[in-house]
Parts: sequence; structure tokens; C-alpha cells
Amino acid sequence: MNLSFWYENWQGILTAFVVGTTLLALLLGRRAPDMAMLGAVIVLLASGVLSPAEALSGMSNEGMLTVAALFVVATAVHRTGALALVIDRGLGRPHSLHEAQVRTMTIPAVLSGFMNNTPVVALMVPAVRTWAHKHQLSISKILMPMNDAVVLGGLCTLIGTSTNIVVSGLLNEKTGMSLGMFDITWLGVPLLIVGFAYILVASKSQWLLKDRRPAVSAGDDPREYSLEMVVEPGSPLAGRTIEQAGLRGLHGLFLMEVDRAGHVRAAVEPTERLEEGDRLVFVGVVDSVVELQKIRGLRPATDQVFQLDGPRSERTLLEAVVSNTCPLVGRTIREGQFRSTYDAVIIAVARNGERLRKKIGDIILQPGDTLLLEASPRFLKRQKTNRDFYLVSEVKGAKPPRHDLAWIACTILVAMVLAATLELVPMVAAALVAAAAMVATGCIGPNEARKSIEWETLLLIAASFGLARAIEKTGLDELLAQSTIGAAGDRPYLVLAAIYFVTMIFTETMSNNAAAVLIFPIAWQTASDLGLNPMPFIMAITVAASCGFASPLGYQTNLMVYGPGGYKFSDYLRFGGPLNLIVMVITIILAPLIWPF
Repeated sequence: MNLSFWYENWQGILTAFVVGTTLLALLLGRRAPDMAMLGAVIVLLASGVLSPAEALSGMSNEGMLTVAALFVVATAVHRTGALALVIDRGLGRPHSLHEAQVRTMTIPAVLSGFMNNTPVVALMVPAVRTWAHKHQLSISKILMPMNDAVVLGGLCTLIGTSTNIVVSGLLNEKTGMSLGMFDITWLGVPLLIVGFAYILVASKSQWLLKDRRPAVSAGDDPREYSLEMVVEPGSPLAGRTIEQAGLRGLHGLFLMEVDRAGHVRAAVEPTERLEEGDRLVFVGVVDSVVELQKIRGLRPATDQVFQLDGPRSERTLLEAVVSNTCPLVGRTIREGQFRSTYDAVIIAVARNGERLRKKIGDIILQPGDTLLLEASPRFLKRQKTNRDFYLVSEVKGAKPPRHDLAWIACTILVAMVLAATLELVPMVAAALVAAAAMVATGCIGPNEARKSIEWETLLLIAASFGLARAIEKTGLDELLAQSTIGAAGDRPYLVLAAIYFVTMIFTETMSNNAAAVLIFPIAWQTASDLGLNPMPFIMAITVAASCGFASPLGYQTNLMVYGPGGYKFSDYLRFGGPLNLIVMVITIILAPLIWPF
């Protein structure tokens, strides 16, 4: 190659190098994914391959804005406890990881057939994460299988994913005919069944799907709190057994006794039925104590909780260690009038691994006791420098749910899904309006809404659009497509395989919809030149553009489980790569049988 070739094609060569280097960095995990992607876009911007508008185009992309709004909606639904109740009832209590995977894959996969994949994953992630923690399950063994099942489920109907609708629109432009609601079902259902089988088998392998739980988990916390809870009047737990109420399923929690109208029952059996007014004495680690606070129909036994200023939803749980100079040392919690002194209420007490067998009000405070307090956020600021306590810190994710607003959150959620599914408004508009409604109705506070947005995920999505634009602008996409399809010659199955493969590669490195739009005209013209029915090629594009399992960039829901699952780039390649090939082979075999050449 002479110098003129390098000079004329330097932008394409540089883009190929940058994209390759970025993918290698993501694979090796040497840099944070969002920083690696942003670095690639910055290099292309600085070199002049991308203009500022092109480099930043992803920041205003509908997909990114939709995901941002859905984070707020999902957190609001989770915050009111609405989805957690549905998840607990729907998923139940699994007896094994395999059973848990089946349950968390089946329900979302069915849902994804009738609503867009993105809101399904956005809503399921926080609820499933809580459910998995409650049942001591590895979240990394659940989220990726669930996400892949959702993507496969979206292939079963026209409205299951936006890619199906995009391809249908492209077909309409060419022929005046669109895909029917269930045209793709003949191909989608076999893919879903085989995909399910692969996921369940592959997830048993520690190499294909690693357990990404930290070496030290929350359940290893040596502090054991003692606390009292009471079954509220009208509680949905009344009449249910201890087992049915989920009070035996929390890791690191032990129901020590039940006080019913002054009669204490120790060593409570799982079949014991709860009654209104029962006072339950628990001992357990802080995470389990926090989960107890979120169960509808249970409240702290101390009535002083309701004498604090402001609604419970605006308070938080904090841990404070009693110092030897605290004036309440040597006195019982009831005598010390803790609430009046500090404007906070003691929910539970931990003492150096000792199991306290007294009711909260009768516990005599000692130096070194760790108190779990319910208080307003102002308590943290006031007491951080107070010598009465050695340490004061907030317990993350411990705000009591707004059960009273659950019906409002569910109504907003259903309205959003219906508006988007019936195409009354674009998905981005439905999501943004729903997020605004959640804040306006108090289902989530403004500050909490800001914190709910996972900015690393959004930066990844935005940067991926910049890279995709560079690949398209420099002609790398067309070069790869033409050379790969050209190598297949005039053999229909090889051409179909080439079109699928190129679409799949584009899906893994750019927007799935962009991949479908880029390859559609090439596939249509190829089928026309060979005198073949274009439908097998169109269906191959539809499947390949959605099924990007081998990288977090392959589909935006892949990115949504990246952080919560604690995954690395290589996890997607190991687990999703074989699934990509399986789906590809089945599509190449079945598509011509359903829609003959």
C-alpha cells in the first residue's frame, strides 16, 4: 500500500484501530467501561473524524433519554413497594438457583412479548435484586439469564422490541406491506425455547457464567441486632403462617419469640399463624432488619416512631455507636427518653455479638452498643460531631416504602406501558411523562430521582452512538458488509448466513436499530439480484439486530444489567457468544423453511 492510500483512508483506519482498541480494553477489563468508551469518542473527536455534534449526538438520543426516565420510574415503583409485592407473590420462594432462574426468566419473557424490552428490564432489575438478596441467591447468576430471556421473548411478537417495528417500517416503504402482529412468532417461539434450554444449561457452568458475589457479603456482618415488630391491624400478614409471610426467608434473621396478648411463645414453628397485634422479637444482621422495615403490615413495636416529626417516608435508618460519655449509659431506653433527647427512635440494638433477650425499651444502654435509629436526615448532620456517639452513619436503601402510594405508582406504570404499546405517544415521551408524574405525586422525591439514574450506564449508551456514527461515516460498515456478503457468492444459505453475521457484528458494536437500517437495503438488493424471496433475509436481519448477547453494547438492556450484576465485558462474551451462534444457526435453518427462498 502506498502513502496515498493511507492518506485517503486515514479516518477509516484510525476508526478501526480505535474501535478495536476499545473492545480489547473492555474485554480485558483494565478500564471502567464508560471511561473506555468516552475515551474512544474523545480520540475520534480530537482527530477530526467526528464533529462535536456527532460525538455528542448520543446525549440527546431517544434511547438514552428513555433509559434515564425508566430508571426514575423503576425506582419509584420499587420505592412504594408495589413491584416487590408482585415479585414476591409471583416468584415465590425458590428451592434452588435453577428454579429461581426459571421463574425470573419466564415471567419477564412473556411480558416482553407484549411490551418493549427496555421497561421490562428496567422494572425487574431492582425488584429481582431485592428478591435475590432475600433468598440468598447470586444476582449475577440471575440478571444476565433474565435479560437474555427478555430479548428472546421480544422476538415473539411485532411489538416485543422496537427493532421489529423498525424492520416492519422499512418493509412497508419497499412494498407497501408491513409485518403482522404474529408473523415473526413462527420463528421467535422456537428461538425462545432453544434459548431457554441453553441459558439453563450454560448458567450451571462457573466458567460460562461466573458468580460475581463479593468475597465478603452483607450476611457476614458480625453485628446481631435485637428488635421488635408488631403486626398492624388490617395487616395482610394476619392469618398467614410465619413461612408464608416470608419471615423465615431472610438471611441472617431469627424470629426469637412471639408475644400475643402477654403470652410469650418461644421457638416459634414456621406453621404458626400470625394475628393482628402480635409482637415479634427478632435478632438479625442489619440488612435483614432493613428488609423487615419494608414488609407491608409490619411496623416497629415502639409507638414513638409515630411521634417523630414528618412522615416516615422522609426518614432514614442510621447506625450510631454509644460512647462512654453518653448521658443515657446505664439507663434503660425507656427511662432515658431517647426520642425526646435526640429526636430519633431506637429500632434495634446490637452488642458485641451478644444476643439480647429483652424488649427494646428494657435494654440498658452500655458504651459500645450499636443502635439502629429511625430519624430525619438532619440527625446525621447534628450528631456527627456529638461526643455522645463514636460513629454515626446512614444505612443505604433503608427508607421505609410508601405503601400508601403504591396504587398511584402502579397506575402511572400501567398508563405508560399502554401509551407506548398502543403507540399513542413515542416510548421516550411516555417514559418522561411517567417519570415526571412519579415525582409530582410524591412516589419518589426529586433528590432520590436524581440518585436513581445510573450515569455510568447512560454514558456508555451515549458514547456507543458516537462510535457507531464514526463507523458509519468512514464507510467501515459498508466495506465490511459488502466484502462479507460478496464472499458468499450466489449460494442462498451462505448469503443468508453472511447477512445475519454482518448484522450481528454491527449489533454488537452499535445501536441494534442502526444495524437493521444499515443492512436492510443491502439484503434487499442482494435477494433481488439473486432472484430470491427477500423474507428470509428480512427475518434474519430482525433477529440478528435484536440478539446481541456477546457484549454489553449489543442491546441497551445488556447495559442496564451490567452494573447491578457486577459483570465484566468477558462475561457477556463467554455466556452470550455461544447463544449468538445458536440463534444464528436456528434462524438460518428455519427462516427459509417458514418463508421459502
